[in-house]
Amino acid sequence: MPTPRHDWTRDDVLRLLDLPFADLLQQAHAVHREHHDPNAVQVSTLLSIKTGGCPEDCAYCPQAARYSTGVEAEKLMTLDAVMAKARQAKAAGATRFCMGAAWRSPKDRDVPKVAAMIGAVKALGMETCATLGMLSPPQAEALKEAGLDYYNHNLDSAPEFYGEIIQTREYQDRLDTLGHVRDAGLKTCCGGIVGMGESRAQRAGLLHTLATLPAHPDSVPINRLVRVEGTPLAETRPLDPFEFVRTIAVARIVMPASMVRLSAGRAEMSDELQALCFFAGANSIFYGEKLLTTDNPDTGRDQALFARLGVHAMQIERQSTTVHADIVEPLITA
Repeated sequence: MPTPRHDWTRDDVLRLLDLPFADLLQQAHAVHREHHDPNAVQVSTLLSIKTGGCPEDCAYCPQAARYSTGVEAEKLMTLDAVMAKARQAKAAGATRFCMGAAWRSPKDRDVPKVAAMIGAVKALGMETCATLGMLSPPQAEALKEAGLDYYNHNLDSAPEFYGEIIQTREYQDRLDTLGHVRDAGLKTCCGGIVGMGESRAQRAGLLHTLATLPAHPDSVPINRLVRVEGTPLAETRPLDPFEFVRTIAVARIVMPASMVRLSAGRAEMSDELQALCFFAGANSIFYGEKLLTTDNPDTGRDQALFARLGVHAMQIERQSTTVHADIVEPLITA
């Protein structure tokens, strides 16, 4: 199996996005089959353990305190409440439990509380993931010691488009947190959001940045913008579905060993569109009716789709053999 490349240029990525659709899908599917079981999909569940009241100004996010979206600020959930949700997720077939908090960055006093949640979820036999905002090196190390497997911190967009959607945090802040996470020995979950009004060239810029990180993200969530009333992007023109599939396909080609996740926006996707994405290289989803605060297909719909496609949920043991340790989940539009 060839070693994944880290020397992609932006022009390389844009040329892939510009390929005739059938040619691009053929190439992406071939890469997918070379590195993964094409009929296995990794299944995660995402829970908002601390909702709303975020001080950031991310233009897509219903949890930002400055936007009137109907999302009320809530306190950090109790350990018992989180564990009830984790057991429910495991019973439904999820192998990874992701916990998200609407913080700019956690306070040091919050880390032990989240660490207790991580340890308890690990004791259920599930993989753990957290998305808590920016981390300091000691915080990343504390989460690793608690048993955290993955940390999610998205780049969201290409560097040159980033200022159009976020001004309260610099792009370098995101890169720095990813560095702290890698240094602590955590696996990274890092992707972005498409359909925010960016150009194809800017989508190429996002994919290029991800593919030239010091290590490819272990999980690459590709979010399709969920347009939420009250946010600045509520009236954004929806992204063409074929353009979304192209993004999935190129992510698969340039990060061949990573798990490519269909993330936010799946509730608005047809079964046919999701099937095209799986063919193009997507092999991970979030399972359950909510992604933090936005809708997601319920488990019954996903189970029915898997049955129609002959797809099975990936087990932890199977996943660990397909993801390379030297290869690198955006914040799920949180």
